[in-house]
Parts: sequence; C-alpha cells; structure tokens
Amino acid sequence: LVASCAAENVTVVAALEGDTISVNCSYEPGQWWRDKSWCRQLERGRCQHVASAPPAWLPFARSSRGSTSIRDNARAGLLTVTLRQLRREDAGLYQCRTHFLGETKSLRKVRVEVLEADPVTHVPEEPRAVQSISRSPPEVDFTIFYILAGFLVAKFLVAVLLCVVAHSRRSRDRGQNPGLGEQQVLPLRADLGRDGIGLSWESSA
Repeated sequence: LVASCAAENVTVVAALEGDTISVNCSYEPGQWWRDKSWCRQLERGRCQHVASAPPAWLPFARSSRGSTSIRDNARAGLLTVTLRQLRREDAGLYQCRTHFLGETKSLRKVRVEVLEADPVTHVPEEPRAVQSISRSPPEVDFTIFYILAGFLVAKFLVAVLLCVVAHSRRSRDRGQNPGLGEQQVLPLRADLGRDGIGLSWESSA
C-alpha cells in the first residue's frame, strides 16, 4: 500500500512482515555522477546511513547490504531501493539522497510501515520446504551405498591378506619337515646296525 502526505512530502509504504518492497527515487539524469545513498531518519535531523549505490559507470550498478539492495539506473535517472524480508523493526522514516563535495540533497522521503503478518499468508511457503526435504533421501542412499561398497572391498582385501599369510606359513613348514625326517631316521639305522650288522661281523671273525 502506498500513500502520499502532501504536507510533509512523505510517501507512506505499508507492507506485511516478510514481504518485499521497492522504492523508486528519481533524479536529473545530468546528475548521474553524484553519489547516492539510502538512510534512516533519526531524531534531531540525523539520518543513519543504510546503503550506498555503486558508481553509475559500472556495468551492474547495484549493491546489497543485509536485506537492503540499491540499484542506480543512470540513463533513466532512477534510484531503486529494495527491502526484503521486512521485520517490525524496519518500520520508520527513510530518505533517498545524493552527495557531492559535502553537499547533500534529499530526493525522496519514505515512511515504511510494517504490519503484523497473518499466519494464513505463510501457508503457501510450506510446500517449498517439503520439496526441498524430499530431494535429500537420494543423497543419503548414495552415501550408504558407498559405505557398504567400501566395507566389502576392505573385507575382501583382508581375506586375500590372510590367504597370503597362510600360504607363506605352509611353504616354511614344508621346507623344515625334511630335516626333521633325517634326524628321526638316523637313530633307527643305528639300532639296526647293533642288531644285524654286529652279528655279521662276529660270524666273519
């Protein structure tokens, strides 16, 4: 809602909490080179700086500060201030101003009124949250798949390592068994020598 107070030359803009409003402040195109700003009127005539327009010669003459953005169209001589996600504390009196060498000129005074939002107006925003949540499960499924695949690969590598260790132990055991067999056979041959070969020596004598 926009209304104009002729006595004070103040434009009144009313909106609900959470809404977005835009304020247009026109100026002489020949003064495009002057600095431009958006400020909030305080007591005793002071105006608190909120945002400044970037130099008009830039290809994209637009800047943002918090929920406030300001854009300068030098060809049309139009300064546009946008306030997003309005809050109750954003209500107040504002000004569009130009500056040059300490000289300040007010382009427009705007009184912003923020009304309490009706809870019903926020109902259409709920499906957006549901849609964003519904997109998350596939990412979780892929993560579980990667974890399971990594676990199976690790398990396979451990099994291969155990097989290699077992094979190396068997090879070592096979290399040590022949030596043990020779040590066991020698005493048996000595016993046979005492029983059989010794008698043959006595008969020959």
